[in-house]
Amino acid sequence: MDINFELYKVFYYVAVSLSFSEASKKLFISQSAVSQSIKTLERKLEQPLFIRSTKKVQLTPAGTLLLKHIEPAVNLIQRGENQLLDSGTLGFGQLHIGASDTICRYFLVPYLKQFHTLFPDVPIKVTNATSLNCADLLSQGKVDLIVTNSPNSRLSSAFLPKKVAAFHDVFIANPAYFDLKQQEISLAELNQYPILMLDHRSATSEFLHHLFLEHHLELVPHVELSSNDLLIDLARIGLGIAFIPDYCLTGTTSDLYILKTKEPIPKRQIAATINPNLPVSPSTSEFLKLLPDAEA
Repeated sequence: MDINFELYKVFYYVAVSLSFSEASKKLFISQSAVSQSIKTLERKLEQPLFIRSTKKVQLTPAGTLLLKHIEPAVNLIQRGENQLLDSGTLGFGQLHIGASDTICRYFLVPYLKQFHTLFPDVPIKVTNATSLNCADLLSQGKVDLIVTNSPNSRLSSAFLPKKVAAFHDVFIANPAYFDLKQQEISLAELNQYPILMLDHRSATSEFLHHLFLEHHLELVPHVELSSNDLLIDLARIGLGIAFIPDYCLTGTTSDLYILKTKEPIPKRQIAATINPNLPVSPSTSEFLKLLPDAEA
């Protein structure tokens, strides 16, 4: 089918903004030209892509499906342009990583420092998102590389993550509020206490809910947050028992203790993953070389 790429480009900007006027501003064309392009594309595809009303614009099921294919293509073109425009050092271009706040703070910082020392002219961009959302960013071609908790339900078998670290999740509490330090507690018993954990949009939340379900328990957390550091703060003031990765424990958490659970908590990994369907930039390759190999 002979369809001009410009039509797909117009479709993309309308689809992501859900606004004909916003798309016209970003494309530097008139709103009527945007509308005409969408009508032409709909006519060529023989189905509507948008539901138009006086108040808002919505994607049709066909439009939603098309966006899933168009968005990675547009991002790939933009990545190619950025690599050419930003190629100040040996043609490396920008290094764009997706990772959670926690992984950035407790794992990535020394490797980012090492990379910057080796390649000081290469721009580094880090997009913070949950491990699950990072997988979406990678699939859409919005980042070059993600460093996330593993397993990650959003990554299909086509992705081959490199395990770069191993860790255990732990329950922590302040002994002044929860005197369980000398006990070995079961998950069923633990479920009677207020549990503090990451919200449902995180891989850690999926992991803990799955662990409880394996033991025929329904987990109803007392507090759900988007920050492990805040969970530690709330555990410190006695609001509950927090579930966090053990690599978040530092000297500043010496007033907290790790609970001993009767059921073992499986080990997890931190993994670095690229999109196998996209070309790997030189900057991404060099950064991957700096990361350790924790496959064993």
